[in-house]
Amino acid sequence: MLNEKHITVVKSTIPLLENAGPALTQHFYQRMFNHNPELKDIFNMTHQQTGRQSVALFEAIAAYAKNIENLSALTQAVERIAHKHTSFNIQAEHYQIVGHHLIETLRELAPDTFTPEVEQAWTAAYLFLAQVFIDREDALYQLNASLDGGWRGAREFTIDNKTVESDFVTSFELKPADGRAIAGFKPGQYLGIEVKPTNSEHVEIRQYSLSQAPNGASYRISVKREGEQSHEGNYQGVVSHFLHNELKVGDSLMVYPPAGDFYYQETDKPVVLIAAGVGATPIQAMAHTLANTHKANVSYFYACESKSEHTFADETKKLIELNNWQHQTWYRDQHGMMDLGKIVDLPIVDGEFYLCGPVAFMESVVRQLDAMNVSRESIHYEVFGPHAYL
Repeated sequence: MLNEKHITVVKSTIPLLENAGPALTQHFYQRMFNHNPELKDIFNMTHQQTGRQSVALFEAIAAYAKNIENLSALTQAVERIAHKHTSFNIQAEHYQIVGHHLIETLRELAPDTFTPEVEQAWTAAYLFLAQVFIDREDALYQLNASLDGGWRGAREFTIDNKTVESDFVTSFELKPADGRAIAGFKPGQYLGIEVKPTNSEHVEIRQYSLSQAPNGASYRISVKREGEQSHEGNYQGVVSHFLHNELKVGDSLMVYPPAGDFYYQETDKPVVLIAAGVGATPIQAMAHTLANTHKANVSYFYACESKSEHTFADETKKLIELNNWQHQTWYRDQHGMMDLGKIVDLPIVDGEFYLCGPVAFMESVVRQLDAMNVSRESIHYEVFGPHAYL
Protein backbone atom coordinates (compact mmCIF):
# COMPACT_ATOMS: atom_id res chain seq x y z
CA MET A 1 0.00 0.00 0.00
CA LEU A 2 1.43 3.35 -1.04
CA ASN A 3 1.62 5.76 1.92
CA GLU A 4 2.98 9.24 2.66
CA LYS A 5 6.33 7.87 3.79
CA HIS A 6 6.73 5.97 0.51
CA ILE A 7 5.86 9.14 -1.44
CA THR A 8 8.45 11.16 0.46
CA VAL A 9 11.16 8.56 -0.14
CA VAL A 10 10.35 8.21 -3.87
CA LYS A 11 10.50 11.98 -4.34
CA SER A 12 13.86 12.04 -2.56
CA THR A 13 15.26 9.73 -5.26
CA ILE A 14 14.44 12.10 -8.13
CA PRO A 15 18.02 13.49 -8.23
CA LEU A 16 19.29 9.90 -8.45
CA LEU A 17 17.00 9.21 -11.40
CA GLU A 18 17.95 12.41 -13.18
CA ASN A 19 21.64 11.74 -12.65
CA ALA A 20 21.30 8.23 -14.09
CA GLY A 21 19.29 9.42 -17.09
CA PRO A 22 18.29 7.00 -19.89
CA ALA A 23 21.26 4.79 -18.92
CA LEU A 24 18.99 3.50 -16.15
CA THR A 25 16.34 2.26 -18.56
CA GLN A 26 18.94 0.93 -21.01
CA HIS A 27 20.30 -1.23 -18.18
CA PHE A 28 16.75 -2.26 -17.29
CA TYR A 29 15.93 -3.45 -20.81
CA GLN A 30 19.23 -5.31 -21.19
CA ARG A 31 18.65 -7.03 -17.88
CA MET A 32 15.05 -7.94 -18.64
CA PHE A 33 15.73 -9.34 -22.10
CA ASN A 34 18.70 -11.36 -20.78
CA HIS A 35 16.54 -12.97 -18.11
CA ASN A 36 13.24 -13.07 -19.99
CA PRO A 37 14.06 -13.37 -23.71
CA GLU A 38 10.48 -14.40 -24.45
CA LEU A 39 9.54 -10.72 -24.09
CA LYS A 40 11.39 -10.02 -27.33
CA ASP A 41 8.26 -11.40 -29.00
CA ILE A 42 6.30 -8.48 -27.53
CA PHE A 43 8.63 -5.48 -27.45
CA ASN A 44 9.68 -3.64 -30.59
CA MET A 45 13.39 -4.52 -30.74
CA THR A 46 14.06 -1.83 -33.36
CA HIS A 47 13.23 0.79 -30.75
CA GLN A 48 15.73 -0.90 -28.46
CA GLN A 49 18.43 -0.47 -31.10
CA THR A 50 17.65 3.20 -31.66
CA GLY A 51 17.39 4.00 -27.95
CA ARG A 52 14.00 5.70 -28.38
CA GLN A 53 12.22 3.27 -26.06
CA SER A 54 14.80 3.72 -23.29
CA VAL A 55 14.39 7.50 -23.42
CA ALA A 56 10.60 7.23 -23.40
CA LEU A 57 10.59 4.86 -20.43
CA PHE A 58 13.02 7.05 -18.48
CA GLU A 59 10.83 10.10 -19.08
CA ALA A 60 7.79 8.13 -17.90
CA ILE A 61 9.52 6.95 -14.71
CA ALA A 62 10.81 10.45 -13.92
CA ALA A 63 7.36 11.95 -14.56
CA TYR A 64 5.78 9.42 -12.21
CA ALA A 65 8.25 10.19 -9.43
CA LYS A 66 7.73 13.95 -9.82
CA ASN A 67 3.92 13.67 -9.91
CA ILE A 68 3.40 10.85 -7.44
CA GLU A 69 1.37 13.21 -5.22
CA ASN A 70 -0.73 14.38 -8.18
CA LEU A 71 -1.37 11.42 -10.45
CA SER A 72 -4.18 13.28 -12.20
CA ALA A 73 -1.38 15.09 -14.07
CA LEU A 74 -0.49 11.74 -15.63
CA THR A 75 -4.01 10.78 -16.73
CA GLN A 76 -3.35 11.50 -20.40
CA ALA A 77 -0.06 9.58 -20.35
CA VAL A 78 -1.68 6.60 -18.62
CA GLU A 79 -4.46 6.52 -21.22
CA ARG A 80 -2.02 6.69 -24.12
CA ILE A 81 0.21 3.93 -22.70
CA ALA A 82 -2.74 1.71 -21.74
CA HIS A 83 -4.08 1.83 -25.29
CA LYS A 84 -0.64 0.98 -26.67
CA HIS A 85 -0.33 -1.92 -24.24
CA THR A 86 -3.62 -3.45 -25.40
CA SER A 87 -2.29 -3.47 -28.96
CA PHE A 88 0.62 -5.58 -27.66
CA ASN A 89 -1.75 -7.78 -25.62
CA ILE A 90 0.09 -6.91 -22.39
CA GLN A 91 -1.21 -8.97 -19.43
CA ALA A 92 -1.08 -8.57 -15.65
CA GLU A 93 1.74 -11.12 -15.32
CA HIS A 94 3.99 -8.98 -17.50
CA TYR A 95 3.89 -6.25 -14.85
CA GLN A 96 5.36 -8.67 -12.31
CA ILE A 97 8.33 -9.30 -14.59
CA VAL A 98 8.86 -5.62 -15.35
CA GLY A 99 8.59 -4.67 -11.69
CA HIS A 100 11.18 -7.24 -10.66
CA HIS A 101 13.72 -6.02 -13.18
CA LEU A 102 13.06 -2.36 -12.40
CA ILE A 103 13.79 -2.88 -8.70
CA GLU A 104 16.88 -4.96 -9.45
CA THR A 105 18.10 -2.29 -11.88
CA LEU A 106 17.83 0.38 -9.18
CA ARG A 107 19.68 -1.91 -6.77
CA GLU A 108 22.48 -2.64 -9.23
CA LEU A 109 22.99 0.94 -10.41
CA ALA A 110 22.84 2.59 -6.98
CA PRO A 111 23.80 -0.01 -4.36
CA ASP A 112 24.79 2.60 -1.77
CA THR A 113 21.61 4.64 -2.15
CA PHE A 114 19.15 1.80 -2.65
CA THR A 115 18.51 1.08 1.02
CA PRO A 116 15.75 -1.25 2.26
CA GLU A 117 13.64 1.86 2.86
CA VAL A 118 14.08 3.02 -0.74
CA GLU A 119 13.38 -0.47 -2.06
CA GLN A 120 10.18 -0.69 -0.04
CA ALA A 121 9.03 2.72 -1.24
CA TRP A 122 9.73 2.08 -4.93
CA THR A 123 8.16 -1.39 -4.73
CA ALA A 124 4.98 0.11 -3.29
CA ALA A 125 5.04 2.92 -5.86
CA TYR A 126 5.51 0.52 -8.76
CA LEU A 127 2.79 -1.87 -7.59
CA PHE A 128 0.38 1.04 -7.20
CA LEU A 129 1.05 2.33 -10.73
CA ALA A 130 1.02 -1.18 -12.20
CA GLN A 131 -2.46 -1.75 -10.78
CA VAL A 132 -3.64 1.50 -12.37
CA PHE A 133 -2.51 0.17 -15.75
CA ILE A 134 -3.83 -3.34 -15.17
CA ASP A 135 -7.27 -2.02 -14.26
CA ARG A 136 -7.45 0.41 -17.19
CA GLU A 137 -6.19 -2.14 -19.70
CA ASP A 138 -8.63 -4.77 -18.44
CA ALA A 139 -11.44 -2.25 -18.96
CA LEU A 140 -10.24 -1.65 -22.53
CA TYR A 141 -9.98 -5.40 -23.20
CA GLN A 142 -13.54 -5.90 -21.93
CA LEU A 143 -14.81 -2.98 -23.99
CA ASN A 144 -13.15 -4.31 -27.16
CA ALA A 145 -14.70 -7.74 -26.62
CA SER A 146 -18.17 -6.32 -25.91
CA LEU A 147 -18.46 -4.24 -29.08
CA ASP A 148 -20.48 -5.50 -32.03
CA GLY A 149 -17.83 -7.31 -34.05
CA GLY A 150 -15.31 -6.89 -31.24
CA TRP A 151 -12.80 -9.39 -29.91
CA ARG A 152 -10.03 -9.86 -27.36
CA GLY A 153 -6.49 -10.90 -28.17
CA ALA A 154 -5.26 -11.76 -31.65
CA ARG A 155 -7.67 -12.46 -34.51
CA GLU A 156 -6.77 -13.74 -37.96
CA PHE A 157 -7.29 -11.39 -40.90
CA THR A 158 -6.45 -11.83 -44.57
CA ILE A 159 -5.08 -9.25 -46.99
CA ASP A 160 -7.88 -8.49 -49.42
CA ASN A 161 -6.08 -5.78 -51.39
CA LYS A 162 -2.73 -3.97 -51.63
CA THR A 163 -2.53 -0.47 -53.10
CA VAL A 164 0.61 1.57 -53.69
CA GLU A 165 -0.07 5.08 -52.38
CA SER A 166 3.33 6.74 -52.98
CA ASP A 167 7.02 5.89 -53.36
CA PHE A 168 7.25 4.43 -49.85
CA VAL A 169 3.67 3.84 -48.66
CA THR A 170 1.39 0.92 -49.49
CA SER A 171 -2.14 0.36 -48.17
CA PHE A 172 -3.38 -3.04 -47.02
CA GLU A 173 -7.09 -3.78 -46.86
CA LEU A 174 -7.74 -6.43 -44.21
CA LYS A 175 -10.80 -8.64 -43.83
CA PRO A 176 -11.52 -11.10 -40.98
CA ALA A 177 -10.71 -14.70 -41.89
CA ASP A 178 -13.83 -15.90 -40.05
CA GLY A 179 -16.07 -13.69 -42.20
CA ARG A 180 -17.79 -12.26 -39.14
CA ALA A 181 -18.42 -8.64 -38.22
CA ILE A 182 -15.63 -6.30 -37.16
CA ALA A 183 -15.72 -3.56 -34.57
CA GLY A 184 -15.82 0.10 -35.46
CA PHE A 185 -13.15 2.54 -34.35
CA LYS A 186 -12.49 6.21 -33.83
CA PRO A 187 -10.80 7.91 -36.81
CA GLY A 188 -7.15 8.39 -35.85
CA GLN A 189 -6.77 5.07 -34.01
CA TYR A 190 -4.49 2.19 -35.01
CA LEU A 191 -4.35 -1.60 -35.21
CA GLY A 192 -1.79 -3.88 -33.59
CA ILE A 193 -0.41 -6.22 -36.28
CA GLU A 194 1.42 -9.46 -35.38
CA VAL A 195 3.59 -11.25 -37.95
CA LYS A 196 6.61 -13.57 -38.08
CA PRO A 197 8.94 -12.15 -40.77
CA THR A 198 11.08 -14.74 -42.52
CA ASN A 199 14.33 -13.02 -41.51
CA SER A 200 13.40 -12.34 -37.88
CA GLU A 201 13.95 -14.73 -35.00
CA HIS A 202 11.06 -13.15 -33.10
CA VAL A 203 7.35 -12.64 -33.51
CA GLU A 204 6.95 -8.95 -34.30
CA ILE A 205 4.09 -6.67 -33.24
CA ARG A 206 3.67 -3.23 -34.75
CA GLN A 207 1.00 -0.53 -34.68
CA TYR A 208 -0.30 0.98 -37.91
CA SER A 209 -2.86 3.75 -38.20
CA LEU A 210 -6.21 3.02 -39.77
CA SER A 211 -6.41 5.20 -42.87
CA GLN A 212 -10.10 5.07 -43.80
CA ALA A 213 -13.33 5.80 -41.97
CA PRO A 214 -15.04 2.74 -40.45
CA ASN A 215 -17.03 0.78 -43.04
CA GLY A 216 -18.12 -2.31 -41.09
CA ALA A 217 -16.49 -4.78 -43.49
CA SER A 218 -12.74 -4.20 -43.55
CA TYR A 219 -9.85 -2.22 -42.09
CA ARG A 220 -7.28 -0.32 -44.12
CA ILE A 221 -3.79 0.33 -42.81
CA SER A 222 -1.16 2.23 -44.79
CA VAL A 223 2.46 1.31 -44.13
CA LYS A 224 5.66 3.14 -44.94
CA ARG A 225 8.58 0.95 -45.99
CA GLU A 226 11.25 1.90 -43.45
CA GLY A 227 15.01 1.56 -43.24
CA GLU A 228 17.71 -0.28 -45.12
CA GLN A 229 19.33 -3.63 -44.55
CA SER A 230 22.57 -3.58 -42.55
CA HIS A 231 25.76 -5.61 -43.03
CA GLU A 232 24.64 -7.85 -40.16
CA GLY A 233 21.49 -8.76 -42.07
CA ASN A 234 19.16 -6.80 -39.77
CA TYR A 235 17.40 -3.58 -40.61
CA GLN A 236 15.05 -1.11 -39.13
CA GLY A 237 11.71 -1.65 -40.75
CA VAL A 238 11.87 -5.45 -40.67
CA VAL A 239 8.06 -5.62 -40.45
CA SER A 240 7.34 -2.96 -43.06
CA HIS A 241 9.69 -4.67 -45.54
CA PHE A 242 7.98 -8.00 -44.84
CA LEU A 243 4.56 -6.47 -45.47
CA HIS A 244 5.65 -4.63 -48.62
CA ASN A 245 7.84 -7.28 -50.20
CA GLU A 246 6.60 -10.68 -49.03
CA LEU A 247 2.97 -10.67 -47.95
CA LYS A 248 0.52 -10.99 -50.82
CA VAL A 249 -3.21 -10.69 -51.31
CA GLY A 250 -4.76 -13.74 -49.63
CA ASP A 251 -2.04 -14.05 -46.99
CA SER A 252 -2.95 -13.95 -43.30
CA LEU A 253 -1.75 -11.98 -40.30
CA MET A 254 -2.93 -11.58 -36.72
CA VAL A 255 -4.64 -8.39 -35.67
CA TYR A 256 -5.41 -6.85 -32.27
CA PRO A 257 -8.48 -4.60 -31.83
CA PRO A 258 -8.37 -0.89 -32.69
CA ALA A 259 -6.72 1.25 -30.02
CA GLY A 260 -5.33 4.72 -29.46
CA ASP A 261 -6.17 7.93 -27.62
CA PHE A 262 -5.54 10.18 -30.66
CA TYR A 263 -8.76 10.51 -32.63
CA TYR A 264 -11.15 13.05 -34.09
CA GLN A 265 -13.60 14.38 -31.52
CA GLU A 266 -16.83 15.56 -33.11
CA THR A 267 -17.22 19.32 -32.95
CA ASP A 268 -19.02 22.24 -34.56
CA LYS A 269 -15.74 24.18 -34.53
CA PRO A 270 -13.49 24.49 -37.59
CA VAL A 271 -11.13 21.52 -37.97
CA VAL A 272 -7.58 21.80 -39.28
CA LEU A 273 -5.84 18.60 -40.42
CA ILE A 274 -2.05 18.88 -40.68
CA ALA A 275 0.17 16.00 -41.81
CA ALA A 276 3.59 15.22 -43.22
CA GLY A 277 4.74 12.08 -44.98
CA VAL A 278 3.19 8.88 -43.66
CA GLY A 279 1.62 10.97 -40.90
CA ALA A 280 -1.22 11.32 -43.40
CA THR A 281 -2.52 7.87 -42.40
CA PRO A 282 -4.54 8.71 -39.25
CA ILE A 283 -5.36 12.13 -40.71
CA GLN A 284 -6.83 10.40 -43.78
CA ALA A 285 -9.28 8.45 -41.61
CA MET A 286 -10.37 11.76 -40.10
CA ALA A 287 -10.73 13.33 -43.55
CA HIS A 288 -12.95 10.47 -44.76
CA THR A 289 -15.07 10.76 -41.61
CA LEU A 290 -15.45 14.52 -41.98
CA ALA A 291 -16.39 14.08 -45.64
CA ASN A 292 -18.99 11.45 -44.73
CA THR A 293 -20.64 13.94 -42.37
CA HIS A 294 -20.40 16.74 -44.95
CA LYS A 295 -18.50 19.01 -42.59
CA ALA A 296 -17.70 22.25 -44.39
CA ASN A 297 -15.30 24.18 -42.14
CA VAL A 298 -12.27 21.94 -42.69
CA SER A 299 -8.70 22.75 -43.75
CA TYR A 300 -6.18 20.14 -44.90
CA PHE A 301 -2.45 20.97 -45.02
CA TYR A 302 0.12 18.42 -46.10
CA ALA A 303 3.91 18.34 -46.56
CA CYS A 304 6.35 15.79 -47.91
CA GLU A 305 9.71 15.61 -49.66
CA SER A 306 8.47 15.50 -53.26
CA LYS A 307 5.44 14.86 -55.44
CA SER A 308 6.31 11.18 -55.77
CA GLU A 309 6.11 10.82 -51.97
CA HIS A 310 2.68 12.44 -51.71
CA THR A 311 0.61 9.75 -50.00
CA PHE A 312 -3.12 9.61 -50.89
CA ALA A 313 -2.65 12.46 -53.40
CA ASP A 314 -5.57 11.61 -55.72
CA GLU A 315 -7.81 10.37 -52.92
CA THR A 316 -7.28 13.53 -50.86
CA LYS A 317 -7.82 15.77 -53.89
CA LYS A 318 -11.26 14.23 -54.44
CA LEU A 319 -12.24 14.68 -50.80
CA ILE A 320 -11.13 18.31 -50.83
CA GLU A 321 -12.84 19.19 -54.11
CA LEU A 322 -16.13 17.46 -53.23
CA ASN A 323 -16.33 19.30 -49.91
CA ASN A 324 -14.71 22.59 -50.93
CA TRP A 325 -12.18 22.47 -48.10
CA GLN A 326 -9.31 24.89 -47.73
CA HIS A 327 -6.04 23.16 -48.53
CA GLN A 328 -2.38 23.57 -49.39
CA THR A 329 0.48 21.16 -50.09
CA TRP A 330 4.19 21.75 -49.62
CA TYR A 331 6.77 19.63 -51.49
CA ARG A 332 10.07 20.42 -49.82
CA ASP A 333 12.06 20.09 -53.07
CA GLN A 334 9.83 22.80 -54.62
CA HIS A 335 8.18 24.86 -51.87
CA GLY A 336 10.36 24.43 -48.80
CA MET A 337 8.92 23.79 -45.35
CA MET A 338 5.29 24.20 -44.32
CA ASP A 339 4.58 27.81 -43.38
CA LEU A 340 1.17 28.27 -41.76
CA GLY A 341 1.80 31.99 -41.39
CA LYS A 342 0.88 32.39 -45.06
CA ILE A 343 -2.59 30.88 -44.56
CA VAL A 344 -5.07 33.77 -44.51
CA ASP A 345 -8.15 32.07 -43.05
CA LEU A 346 -6.56 29.85 -40.41
CA PRO A 347 -9.09 29.50 -37.53
CA ILE A 348 -6.66 30.57 -34.82
CA VAL A 349 -9.21 31.39 -32.15
CA ASP A 350 -11.70 28.52 -32.36
CA GLY A 351 -10.09 25.83 -34.52
CA GLU A 352 -9.26 22.27 -33.47
CA PHE A 353 -5.88 21.22 -34.89
CA TYR A 354 -4.93 17.56 -35.55
CA LEU A 355 -1.24 16.88 -36.32
CA CYS A 356 0.71 13.82 -37.36
CA GLY A 357 4.14 13.43 -38.93
CA PRO A 358 7.82 13.26 -37.97
CA VAL A 359 8.55 14.74 -34.53
CA ALA A 360 10.69 17.56 -35.96
CA PHE A 361 7.86 18.51 -38.33
CA MET A 362 5.28 18.58 -35.54
CA GLU A 363 7.60 20.59 -33.30
CA SER A 364 7.87 23.16 -36.10
CA VAL A 365 4.10 23.28 -36.55
CA VAL A 366 3.48 23.63 -32.81
CA ARG A 367 5.99 26.49 -32.62
CA GLN A 368 4.12 28.24 -35.44
CA LEU A 369 0.77 27.70 -33.73
CA ASP A 370 2.20 28.89 -30.40
CA ALA A 371 3.40 32.07 -32.10
CA MET A 372 -0.17 32.61 -33.32
CA ASN A 373 -1.47 32.09 -29.75
CA VAL A 374 -3.40 28.96 -30.62
CA SER A 375 -4.42 27.25 -27.38
CA ARG A 376 -2.45 24.09 -26.57
CA GLU A 377 -5.76 22.47 -25.58
CA SER A 378 -6.80 22.80 -29.24
CA ILE A 379 -3.69 21.00 -30.57
CA HIS A 380 -3.94 17.21 -30.79
CA TYR A 381 -1.09 15.07 -32.10
CA GLU A 382 0.16 11.53 -32.59
CA VAL A 383 3.78 10.37 -32.42
CA PHE A 384 4.58 7.11 -34.19
CA GLY A 385 6.67 4.85 -31.95
CA PRO A 386 7.70 5.77 -28.39
CA HIS A 387 6.01 8.98 -27.31
CA ALA A 388 7.70 12.37 -27.40
CA TYR A 389 6.37 15.59 -25.92
CA LEU A 390 6.11 18.63 -28.20
